Amino acid sequence: MANIALLTAGGVGSRTHQDIPKQFLTVNNKPIIIYTLEAFQNHPNIDEICVSILPGWDQILWAYAKQFNITKLKYVVMGGTTGQESIFHGLKAIRADHKDDDVVVVHDGNRPMVSQDIITDNLVKQKYYGSAVASIPCTEVVFVSENKVDSNKSIPRENLQRTQTPHSYKLGELWSAHLEAQKLGITNTAASCSLMEILGKKTFFSKGSEKNLKITTVEDIEIFKALLNAKNDVWLK
Repeated sequence: MANIALLTAGGVGSRTHQDIPKQFLTVNNKPIIIYTLEAFQNHPNIDEICVSILPGWDQILWAYAKQFNITKLKYVVMGGTTGQESIFHGLKAIRADHKDDDVVVVHDGNRPMVSQDIITDNLVKQKYYGSAVASIPCTEVVFVSENKVDSNKSIPRENLQRTQTPHSYKLGELWSAHLEAQKLGITNTAASCSLMEILGKKTFFSKGSEKNLKITTVEDIEIFKALLNAKNDVWLK
């Protein structure tokens, strides 16, 4: 049974207000997407990698993969107009060479700090429960507000889990879910767990981390740089 990482990197990075997509911005002379690829390249239980990329950036990605020795990269497909469509394109490519029982590990290409422990726990929980979604407890008080100005309703945080990626499912199950979504006219679920919820499937959680941040703004890039520097501090356990 194979484990295939499917990285979504089809976003244009509009919230970073840069001239190139956020996943190709360089930090310490390395593109953000390469940090993410290296995490899965270095994990012993990941067999292959598929990237669903922004149109026009595929050859650049292949060049970077060669430069940084990402030997597990097997598929580079064009992303779609939504996260759901990007995942579907990746699944379509993976299905050409794999069985329904193989596991697909879906991960945001702009989550470069995913640790080996997070990937391992995700795979272990998937094997045990059949699926797994990285998550962390919610530590803040969360209010519901339609006008973004005020609110008189909060949600008990002890009942809340914030999902991250990776999301791991069997290839056949995830493919069937996407076909069902097309039949039902469901088109814009960026997260696989969100699609599964709509289809009545239960979500099982695996280990996440506050460090496993998703880079969407310039502030996130600053936090990422700080986390990279912190990794070099030997006193941090």
